[in-house]
Amino acid sequence: MNRQQLTGWGRTAPSFATVVRPSSDEEVARWLGEAPVIARGLGRSYGDAAQVAGGVVLDNSGLRGMGPISPDGVVTVGAGLSLDEIITTALPQGWFVPVTPGTRQVSVGGAIAADVHGKNHHRDGSFGDHVLEMHLVTPTGERTVSPTVDPDLFWATLGGMGLTGVVTRVTLRLIRVTSDRVLVDTDRFDTLDEVMAAMVSGDDDYRYSVAWVDCMTRGKSMGRAILTRGEHLDDSSADAPRAPRPARLAVPFSAPPGLLNPLSIRLFNEAWFRKAPRQRRGEIQSLGAFFHPLDGVADWNRLYGPRGFVQYQFAVSDAHADTVVEAISRLSASGVPSFLAVLKRFGPGNSGPLSFPIAGWTLALDLPVGPSRLPGVLDDLDDLVVGAGGRVYLAKDARLRPDRLRAMYPRLDHFLEVARRVDPEGRLVSDLSRRLNLR
Repeated sequence: MNRQQLTGWGRTAPSFATVVRPSSDEEVARWLGEAPVIARGLGRSYGDAAQVAGGVVLDNSGLRGMGPISPDGVVTVGAGLSLDEIITTALPQGWFVPVTPGTRQVSVGGAIAADVHGKNHHRDGSFGDHVLEMHLVTPTGERTVSPTVDPDLFWATLGGMGLTGVVTRVTLRLIRVTSDRVLVDTDRFDTLDEVMAAMVSGDDDYRYSVAWVDCMTRGKSMGRAILTRGEHLDDSSADAPRAPRPARLAVPFSAPPGLLNPLSIRLFNEAWFRKAPRQRRGEIQSLGAFFHPLDGVADWNRLYGPRGFVQYQFAVSDAHADTVVEAISRLSASGVPSFLAVLKRFGPGNSGPLSFPIAGWTLALDLPVGPSRLPGVLDDLDDLVVGAGGRVYLAKDARLRPDRLRAMYPRLDHFLEVARRVDPEGRLVSDLSRRLNLR
């Protein structure tokens, strides 16, 4: 037990808390007698979801373990196990996680709290769609929940940012693979309209799809993009699949303030765009290179300097695809630099009242903290997203105002009702829940 300063991956909004590492359900239950308290995985949520000022943070890395994988890919794991650890064990046996975000350094408990999505949501949904059951320790007792056993609590926990209890064990279904490679098609587009049209017409032909978008260009080339789509390579004659290699490089210290500025990002984007082929088919890539390229560099968030960065991610329906175009237009015109912009298609969302995906589009923007115009630009984007009936992703959020939350998540009252049932005294609290009045 020790007192630590904690932040999210964006390294903004630090706060101090007492950090403990329970290793059993009983220990978790004892700590839930304290208040306020929140669970924390590997700290990869970008904002303030896994910290609580003046409270107790439960480090879930002590809740580990992985059972055998059944012939149909079902496995039970501890909530503190990372996706990287699951892949390392499962891949040589011919199995892969059904959904992975842009990093495999995420705990299973964190993946559930954020109901993470990946490049395959349009085909396979989010992480929670592959969870068969989970064991929760709540302030009012332990529960094993599933889509058929206390489904309200099950779905409220998926995307519920840890506010319905501490997940300790999870049973999920993996997917069968025969190699550790992905067959990738790449296309380069000169305009945003072109890449969005290609994604609408062709994404259903691929299991995985993602587009890098240049938000620093204006005029006819605004939103030019590189689209990569892929499928697992089917190669049963190859050697047993091997797990991705750990990071070989690391950022040893925070970069100087202002390293990522409009000029440096514009130059990087130009080089990155020109480097991509106009069209390439059937390139074989490793799982790590395709799914988790940033995992090749440990502590890459330090590149944003001591002030950190915010990631702004929103989702809108197909009927409001013009919101994506307008958001990129406003960002480009503002001069606020975005080092990384990622565009994906979403399939239908699930029953989680705070789960983020809705059928349509999602755009994620990495924005260095520093420009004086940044807060106003983000408030402006909030208005745009609310007007389109969209929402922002709470796992990435660090600055949303509470009045916007209810407009973005119309089933918020249902979530609050379920949370109060299992936590009537309000012991489960985070800096995010305080900021957004999630009680």
